[in-house]
Amino acid sequence: MMKKIISVFLVLLIAIGSLYFFSRETFDRFNPLLTEEYVFAEVQGEPSDDNGRYKYDLEGINESKETKRVVFSASTRLEPGTFVRVLAKGTYSKQYEMINESEMP
Repeated sequence: MMKKIISVFLVLLIAIGSLYFFSRETFDRFNPLLTEEYVFAEVQGEPSDDNGRYKYDLEGINESKETKRVVFSASTRLEPGTFVRVLAKGTYSKQYEMINESEMP
């Protein structure tokens, strides 16, 4: 009986670990220990292709001025120098909006 419990525990541990390493965004989305926060960033460089969408991987800051990495995709190409506010939970991005530079923290 004890071997069966240990085996089930190990399988669950491997499944959770795989989810974290191979799909970090999905893991962060459902992680109850992470909170949503706004991350402010400036679009720099070229986006990568995300199945017909434009994927941006940016370094930004939150309202506490801590540096955060944020990844989001958009249906239109954003011009370099565009400022965005992204509602993020870890690496999962729920929404984004374009803002003026004066709205940056």
